[in-house]
Amino acid sequence: MITRRRVLHRIGAAGGIAAVAGAMQTMGWFGIAEAAAANAASLAQMPGDLGSGRSVVVLGAGFAGLVAAYELQQRGFSVTVLEARSRVGGKAWTVRDGDTIEMIGEQPQTARFSEGLYFNAGPARLPSFHQGVLGYAKKFGVPLEVEVNSSRSAYLVAGNGSKLRMRTAVNDMRGHISELLAKAVNQGALDQALSVDEKAKLLPFLKFYGDLEGDYAFKGTTRSGFKTGPGAGVSSFESAPAPVPLGDLLANDQLQMMGFEDNLYMQATMFQPVGGMDQISVGIERNLKQRAVLNADVRRIRQRPDGVEIAYVDTRNGRAQTIKADYCVCTIPFPVLAGIDANFAKPVATAIAGVVYEDSNKVAFDAPRFWEQDQIYGGLTFVGGETSLIWYPSWGLHGDRGMILGCYSSGEPGIKFARRPIAEQIAMARAAIDRVHPGHGADCSAPLVVNWRKVPYSLGPWPNWTPGVRQREHAGTDTPAYRLLCEPEGRIFFSGAALSQTPGWQEGALQSAHATVGALVRQMAERNVTEPRRAAA
Repeated sequence: MITRRRVLHRIGAAGGIAAVAGAMQTMGWFGIAEAAAANAASLAQMPGDLGSGRSVVVLGAGFAGLVAAYELQQRGFSVTVLEARSRVGGKAWTVRDGDTIEMIGEQPQTARFSEGLYFNAGPARLPSFHQGVLGYAKKFGVPLEVEVNSSRSAYLVAGNGSKLRMRTAVNDMRGHISELLAKAVNQGALDQALSVDEKAKLLPFLKFYGDLEGDYAFKGTTRSGFKTGPGAGVSSFESAPAPVPLGDLLANDQLQMMGFEDNLYMQATMFQPVGGMDQISVGIERNLKQRAVLNADVRRIRQRPDGVEIAYVDTRNGRAQTIKADYCVCTIPFPVLAGIDANFAKPVATAIAGVVYEDSNKVAFDAPRFWEQDQIYGGLTFVGGETSLIWYPSWGLHGDRGMILGCYSSGEPGIKFARRPIAEQIAMARAAIDRVHPGHGADCSAPLVVNWRKVPYSLGPWPNWTPGVRQREHAGTDTPAYRLLCEPEGRIFFSGAALSQTPGWQEGALQSAHATVGALVRQMAERNVTEPRRAAA
């Protein structure tokens, strides 16, 4: 049987890489627009020896760097990964007992957690439609478990301290709106907008949707909880509480967060790797043919006519080393890259230096599971302000202790929060927990703070390509600087979640890595087939 792979081998033997590239283009194996970049599709199958004799150095062992390294190795490239940290994963950082958190300008913090507890300092959830990341977890045998991203038992906490159960806010608001809409329909206010048939179908739907009475009045619903709960025999029947007045609902400045779980990125079912978010990165790195070089702090990047040269220092012993390769995939965050000696073209260097990264903060505590007494098993309570929310753990249910976040903030609140002394940040996070769970703030021990703008080798969680312009999340990035950095700088390819339309998600890193692999293969094919080949040295 003549397969496409066999055909490509024959074409390569006769005409070299350029001929293979042309054939691959014709067969649809890669095109002008990389499919993976738009749709998170898997990379096209390519011959396993396509990159034979070609070397690539990957800077950074975060998600994008590891994915790029793995996929390039699968296509025959000799790949060396340099990572400045003593671990892989980049922002997918799981802190465990005994680990140290170092931040610029702050004293080191050492994790002192109860047995088995951990803290995802960076990403902590995976949407079910992020099939790329989930696919890598499956491929490398990383077990997943459900992440409880929303609990109807959690709270919306108003600025005045009043609390609404999420279930009450959602269902009472739905009842009030359904009643108002039913009244408008019955009074003929929507006759020009609705046909007779649509009105006839809409009214019974609203009765069910809002749990309305026979006269389309909303008088409360057991969807929001019980006034009296069901019991045994005939002595106790369930009844609905009186509805929260519409004005009181609207007065809660966190009310809009009742729609949090409707965001596609937050919809059930959500996942998390068993044992910590870093496990997917660890699984990929474990399957590299050449493991990542850790503690390799890149100090100089040089592009030569025939390749790239990277100088780095081993932070354990201070020894300087140099590596040469045909190509470079650079996933170093742009604020860090801006401080590295590199001979980038001036427009590229200017674009890199101009990328502004956001603030993001987390404050974690080791605590007895007092929130479970409130029927809260995972999910979020929204408190607003500089601490923003309380995040409850989804794993270890009914255990003795768990990790609770008293703060996860970004944007303007995050900027203000990160400027405060660490002790004050801890106090604010503990106070936020105490407002919702009175008396339990003092139960929260072993605090840890992560301000991502202060984290070495990251200097921020994700970029803001349009600083000063208020936009919705994932508004669609298309600035001149973004476009320029999506293109290779000679033999150097920039990659990472920052160069995707979802810069705060690992799926964005994966998409960018896939696009980078495709672009590198195309460039290699376009270069002179007589270009000397060598492995990384």
